[in-house]
Amino acid sequence: MLSRVADAIYWMSRYVERAENTARVVDVNHALTLDGPDEGDIDWLALVKTLGDHKTFAERYGEATKESVLRFLAFDAAAHGSVVSSLSAARENARTVREVISSEMWEHVNETYLKVLSAAREPDVFGSPFDFLDEVKKASQLFVGITYLTMTHNEAWHFARLGRLLERADMTSRIVDVKHKLLPKDPTSMGAPHDELSWGALLRSASALEMYRKRHGQLMPSQVLSFLLFDQKFPRSVRYCLRKGERSLHAITGRPVGSVETSAEAAMDGLVRRVERTDVADVIERGLHVWLDELQREITDVGAKTHESFFAVRQDP
Repeated sequence: MLSRVADAIYWMSRYVERAENTARVVDVNHALTLDGPDEGDIDWLALVKTLGDHKTFAERYGEATKESVLRFLAFDAAAHGSVVSSLSAARENARTVREVISSEMWEHVNETYLKVLSAAREPDVFGSPFDFLDEVKKASQLFVGITYLTMTHNEAWHFARLGRLLERADMTSRIVDVKHKLLPKDPTSMGAPHDELSWGALLRSASALEMYRKRHGQLMPSQVLSFLLFDQKFPRSVRYCLRKGERSLHAITGRPVGSVETSAEAAMDGLVRRVERTDVADVIERGLHVWLDELQREITDVGAKTHESFFAVRQDP
C-alpha cells in the first residue's frame, strides 16, 4: 500500500474516534451539572486539558465556563480535538482515499460532518447539548460498524483499526488522568460525598458503567481503575485496545505477534508487555498520574514509530 493511502486511512479512523471521545467527555461533565455538585465545583479547565489544547482555549475564550468549553470542544474549528475539527480532518482524509474505502464509509463521514455544522447554527444546542453529543457518539459507532461490514479486512482495514485503537487507549488514559485527584488515600474505599458520582461519571465517559456494575457491583476506585486500564475483555480498556492494536500492526507487517523488526513493532511490543505485567496496585504505588503520563508518552511513541515505519517518505540515497 502506498504510504499516502495508509496514512490517510489511519488518521481518518483516529479522527472519527477522537470526535466520539470528545463528545463523551463533554456529555458526562454536562450531565454532572444537572445531578451532581454545584456547577462552580466542576473543573471545566481540566476538561480542556484532558484533550490537550488548553493554550488555544485560553487565548480564544479566557475563563473556562460550561458554555465556553462546550463551544470550544464541540464547534470551534481552531480547537485541536474538537468535534468539528476532528470530523473535518476525518472527512478530508476520507476524501483522498475514496478509491480504497467503501462508498458507505465516505458518505457517512461526509454526512456526519455536515450535520455537525448544521447543529452549530442551532440556538438551543448550548443550553441542552445532550441530543447533539449523543448523535456524535452514535455516528462514530456506526462508522466502526460500516467499516467492519463494508471494507475488505486487508492491510487498509488494519491501518484503520490500529489508528482507532491507539486513539481510544490514549483517550481512556486521559479521562482517568483528569480524575486522578479523586483517588482517596485508601483505594479500597470511597471518600468525599460526591466520590461515587464522580467515579460513576468516569465510567460513563467510557460507556463502562453498566459493564462494570455487572462485573463488580459496588463502585470502588481501585476496581474502576483496574477495569478501565487492565480489563482483558472490555473494548475500551487500555489493555484491550493495545492488544488488539498489536494484532493489527502484525497483520500489516505479516509477521507473528512477538516478532520485532520495525520500530513500530518494537515500540508496541514493549508497551503491551509493560501494561500486561502491571496491575492496579503497581499503578497506585507508582503514582497514578506519573504512571498515566508515562503511558501516554509511550502511546504517542507508538504512533510516531508507526509513521516512521509506514508513512514517512524515504528519500533514495
